[in-house]
Amino acid sequence: MSNFKHAKRDAKKAAYAEKQQKHQKNVINWIFGVLIALGVLYAVYTIISVG
Repeated sequence: MSNFKHAKRDAKKAAYAEKQQKHQKNVINWIFGVLIALGVLYAVYTIISVG
């Protein structure tokens, strides 16, 4: 019985870790996307203000 509880707990930990990793990747992708968008907006602003 004890081994079953440990296996179940380990499976829950693994599932939670996988869920956290997917969430972290999603957050990182959003951060990079926002940085790229801001860079493009800055480039457009610079071109318009200089031109």
